[in-house]
Amino acid sequence: MSLAVAGLLLSSACAFAQTTVTIGTVNNSDMVVMQELSKTFEKSHPDIKLNWVVLEENVLRQKLTTDITTSGGQFDVMTIGLYEAPMWGKKGWLQAFDKPPASYQIDDVLKSVRDGLAVDGKQVALPFYAESQMTFYRKDLFEAAGLTMPAEPTWKDIAGFAEKLNKPDQSQYGICLRGKPGWGENVGQITPTANGFGARWFDMDWKPQLNSPEWKEALTTYTDLLKKFGPPGAASNGFNENLALFASGNCAMWIDATVAASFLQDPNQSTVIDKVGYAMSPYGTSKTGYHYLWAWALAVPTSSKSVDAAQEFVYWATSPEYIQLVAKEKGWGSVPPGTRNSTYASKDYKAAAPFADVTLKSIESADLHKPTRDPVPYYGIGFVGIPEFQAIGTTVGQNFTAALTGQLSVDQALDNSQKLAERAMKEAGYIK
Repeated sequence: MSLAVAGLLLSSACAFAQTTVTIGTVNNSDMVVMQELSKTFEKSHPDIKLNWVVLEENVLRQKLTTDITTSGGQFDVMTIGLYEAPMWGKKGWLQAFDKPPASYQIDDVLKSVRDGLAVDGKQVALPFYAESQMTFYRKDLFEAAGLTMPAEPTWKDIAGFAEKLNKPDQSQYGICLRGKPGWGENVGQITPTANGFGARWFDMDWKPQLNSPEWKEALTTYTDLLKKFGPPGAASNGFNENLALFASGNCAMWIDATVAASFLQDPNQSTVIDKVGYAMSPYGTSKTGYHYLWAWALAVPTSSKSVDAAQEFVYWATSPEYIQLVAKEKGWGSVPPGTRNSTYASKDYKAAAPFADVTLKSIESADLHKPTRDPVPYYGIGFVGIPEFQAIGTTVGQNFTAALTGQLSVDQALDNSQKLAERAMKEAGYIK
């Protein structure tokens, strides 16, 4: 055999031995950074090739759900959250992370987040970042108007500020909120608002409660704010659109995920660095469940044909090593928040992240098992932890958007949602 032929065969064998790991993830900034920095992983793991499928949140959820329920095997790593992980883990659809390397320091992961991604004491997903909600506001605009943001504002406070700071002729809007329909878009934000007025999705007998006075007060408050003081086209705005608006200086206030704080400190994304203030998310009449707990986590489905390689990547992407890499390449203010005690103990992080204390307080004070004032049979603050909620929440989100655009009144939107939820819960056998 010639050396040339031998070399060709060796090259072919190496190429064949390379494992491809397909990662399905959401198109937000933290995940884009992960994709960019993953070149470091590929350099240290030349036998693993990463194939990225980056999608808008609603599309991603649909594709991942379809793939895992049919054992399709299209994805080796799935970006899922506190909603899916417990349900999919209980069904045996997720591979347990039961052999973390010592350097991973699993006990360093915030307990509330770690527990939310475990089933029967086994980690079925590992958190890439965790978040709650907070109020972002422009300190310079507040100061110029002689206004002071409370550490824990009410929705009444927010409405007053929005009115005073709304200057549409200058492309400055009093407030930005999610209007885009979706159970993980507007419903994920409106549900904590409703919790803060004492509303609940279901009573202890699983009977829907969407046409209650509490829901009406919450949805009216939310939609009125956007109609009066929000940007044009608010019904199409989700997290990414509002992030761009606030970062461009078009919003005086924005209530959304705490994870956005790091993006607003990034000079490549934000024009309002050093102008942003941080407060707790607003509440209505109750301080229970008015800000959610969420984690975007990485999981490996049992349908994957490359489990070991996929888990190797997940351990890397959620490790202390990765946080240090982001700090080095992007700055401490850009590291994935809400996952590790060591991050919040870091002097470097605290110096770069003026939002750290509010973020940690929001995460630690959110209780997945007590999402609202009155008792409920479900877990989840911005969602209801049952499989049927994905379909229910998606359609309810469309009704909420219709109330925002004026296609439906608030009463009609809630009545339609109530009927939908009753029908779905009867079909699923929760109620008769």
